[in-house]
Amino acid sequence: MTAPRPRETPSILIFGGGWLGQAVGRDVLSKGGIAWLTSRSPDTRAQLTDAGFHAVDPEDATALQTAVSEVQTLLVTAPPEPTGCPGLKALIPALSASGAWPDWIGYISSSAVYGDRAGAWAFEDEPLHASSLTGARRVRAEAEWLEAGQSMGLTVQVFRLPALYGPGRSPVDKLRDGTARLVRKPGQVFNRIHVDDVVSGLFASMARPHPGRAYTLCDDQPSPADEVIEWAARRMGLPLPPEVDWTDPSVSEGMRRFYLDSKRLSNARAKAELTWRPRYPGYREGIEAILKAEG
Repeated sequence: MTAPRPRETPSILIFGGGWLGQAVGRDVLSKGGIAWLTSRSPDTRAQLTDAGFHAVDPEDATALQTAVSEVQTLLVTAPPEPTGCPGLKALIPALSASGAWPDWIGYISSSAVYGDRAGAWAFEDEPLHASSLTGARRVRAEAEWLEAGQSMGLTVQVFRLPALYGPGRSPVDKLRDGTARLVRKPGQVFNRIHVDDVVSGLFASMARPHPGRAYTLCDDQPSPADEVIEWAARRMGLPLPPEVDWTDPSVSEGMRRFYLDSKRLSNARAKAELTWRPRYPGYREGIEAILKAEG
């Protein structure tokens, strides 16, 4: 039986009202839809409300039940915790209590689930060998969401993302504020993806749902990090930032995790099954778009 398609006017509950969640929410609002976003912070909920979203405290079970009963789609962007996925723990009881039946549920995972491939290609159906604690938590959260979807008859999709970038969060900003570093690790390569391409990929999945499927959303150009920084600096007419080893204390712990793995990601499944194409197939196109938007 074909899964139901979302109706024309979109409505969504996004568990995790951070950078990506807000980007998805803004797209829904631009289509004349309704977007609920969660945050544990009262200040953040006030900011979300000011931005036109319906804000909800994820620990308020009654409010969460109301939200899930009023939307067609659910998206979980919140990262897993040591005890598991907070979205799963909050949303499954809310769905059961409200009797809601969403058309589509998306779980945002990470390409860290693939682990280190020593520069080789990684595909969705291969065994997952996460090489970090955060990656292992993602593997567990994926499995729990897919199991929940199967047992409850829900259309659950998993999206594995590499490093995200976009306006306000890119090499452009790091070069300008002086926090960029030229980190070299011979042989290391990975993909990235513009936030707008993540949003379009999610909506492509909503239009063509495949229950239980995992997709890697990424660009078409796996590249070394130092190559990206060098190109961006020259494009902007700025001096190259300081060169450091990837193990240097000045490299943040979060950034250092990217250097643990070296792999090339394939987006062939998303292209074939979702008819999705990244608007920014490489870092040059993405950075150019950011600079152009700044005028």
